[in-house]
Amino acid sequence: MSSPRTLVLWDIDHTLIDAGGVTADTYDHALHATTGRRLEHSVQVAGRTERAIITEILQAHDVEVSDRLLDSFYVALAEAFVVREAVMRERGRALSGAREVLAALAERRDVVQSVLTGNTEPVSVGKLTVFGLEGFVDFEVGAYGTDHEDRAALVALAQRRAAGKYGEPFTARNTVLIGDTPNDVRAGHEGGARVIAVATGFNDASVLGEAGPELVLEDLADTDTVVRSVLGVPDRASGDR
Repeated sequence: MSSPRTLVLWDIDHTLIDAGGVTADTYDHALHATTGRRLEHSVQVAGRTERAIITEILQAHDVEVSDRLLDSFYVALAEAFVVREAVMRERGRALSGAREVLAALAERRDVVQSVLTGNTEPVSVGKLTVFGLEGFVDFEVGAYGTDHEDRAALVALAQRRAAGKYGEPFTARNTVLIGDTPNDVRAGHEGGARVIAVATGFNDASVLGEAGPELVLEDLADTDTVVRSVLGVPDRASGDR
């Protein structure tokens, strides 16, 4: 029997791409489109799910939160990103090494790549498409910020979706989450994945290291090192450090 495949779950923002600073504008657009109000109160977005972020935005602007309003906000947010795709392409970028690592892992039969992100699915697809990265990941088995408010819950959801599609189990032993925030580390460990943290966002390697990932990388620039790290990241359950 062949060895089980490794499920690689990528965070998107500041792990694979820099969206060029369009996020605040998209929230302002979506808030105005759904409530008639303008964005006056900023909230923390890094490492959080869209559901949690939008709920806090609405509450901060004294708007009653409902599932119907959240659904409308998600649609408006996706529309806002479409409008700003040209700006994102001009100001943003795929981070160093991202394309090469995605391509290298996509060539392997023993790897399934998807995303675990706070973004909605349409925005996730849109962001990676802007920078030509969409063909390397299987969006069908990903988990998104509309699926659950708690990022940790998304890990098991992605594992179930991958198991259903590929016909084999994905557990903490063969799931690797790659992200740039301490919250990614927490989500991976609480959800059931090994974690590689990359210092390509707002947190440096020392801060990420304190969160306790299995491995910290400065960036994705060295393709061979990243691929080896993904395939050989230690298993916490076995005590192999």
